[in-house]
Amino acid sequence: MTEWLTREEALARLNVRPQTLYAYVSRGRIGMRPDGADPRRSQYRADDIAALATRRARGRSPQAIAESAIAWGEPAIATAISTVMHGRLVYRGRDAVALAATATLEETAGLLWGSGAPVSFSSLTPSTVRESGTPTAFARLSALAAAGWPSLGRRPAMLQQDGASATSVLATSLGASPGKEPVHERLAHGWSVDAAGADLIRKALVLLADHELNASTFAARVAASTGAPIAACLLAGLATLTGPRHGGAGAAAIALVEDAERLGPNEAIARWLAHDRPLPGFGHQLYPEGDPRAEALLPDVTIDDGLLRLRDAVFAATGQHPNVDFALAALTRGLRLPADGPFRLFALGRSVGWTAHAIEQVTSNRQIRPRARYDGLVERADRRV
Repeated sequence: MTEWLTREEALARLNVRPQTLYAYVSRGRIGMRPDGADPRRSQYRADDIAALATRRARGRSPQAIAESAIAWGEPAIATAISTVMHGRLVYRGRDAVALAATATLEETAGLLWGSGAPVSFSSLTPSTVRESGTPTAFARLSALAAAGWPSLGRRPAMLQQDGASATSVLATSLGASPGKEPVHERLAHGWSVDAAGADLIRKALVLLADHELNASTFAARVAASTGAPIAACLLAGLATLTGPRHGGAGAAAIALVEDAERLGPNEAIARWLAHDRPLPGFGHQLYPEGDPRAEALLPDVTIDDGLLRLRDAVFAATGQHPNVDFALAALTRGLRLPADGPFRLFALGRSVGWTAHAIEQVTSNRQIRPRARYDGLVERADRRV
């Protein structure tokens, strides 16, 4: 009979942090299932943990350690900005969910940037084009990056000003009305959303502001390590965010629910899984017990019947909980935001985190430049004498 362990037992046997355990699960190295007694918790296959503990005891080469660190492995960069700890998202020591109950994105920027005061993203200049959205954001941020000062050798306060300017440009590009009000109010005005909806947008932006060393944040830090302008660092993050495995997951979640409405939830789920496609909007490697960002947003969002049926069917089929991408899909449908609303919210909120990490990387004065392990052909040298 297969033996299953609780999370606490698995952590004790491996002597690792929860993030590392979840990374092993995400890479398929440890089997996981919902706990029958408490579906909110998970159990872990004891045989997999015993084998992994044995391999860890033997030690690994520096090359293997470096490769695993890049691909959902051990922490690779020291940061004081944010972390995921025991299923909680933490911003500079503060619980992000608790912060999101009342804070604005401007106040969150002040916390993550270490400025000690809220940051202003006000803009009195409307977008120069009629349409807003991702193409406009890329165009305006690219122009700002091209004209920007290199980040090396400049005081953090100056870099913060650059970050505020870049985020302001993003906000108007993504649909915020001009003004001095907090950016969530300007977005709500631009999208014709009422006050209650504006508060949901505020909470979502704060919860999306940072998430440790994710792919787009790593890209922003790599750019910052070369001394690129802050706007260019945000541009690197924005480009990386467009990938379907990152910021594109919100749009994919909406596509999944539309499939579920057309085919029925069970048929849609079966088709996605049959094509070896992970279900967007459900599950997260760092939150096997449930994404706290989704849990903070969903109680206040009007969730339509299609999303509710999909949520219940996915949990029955896979045991996976909704993640923040599902919450963004529900928010977009509930407030009738633009079709790419999940990406716009993600990009604007995360620009604050990209800036924080860029400044931290610049002030560390270290360039990110790993070596590649070459495994291709090598032409033999001519040994004629």
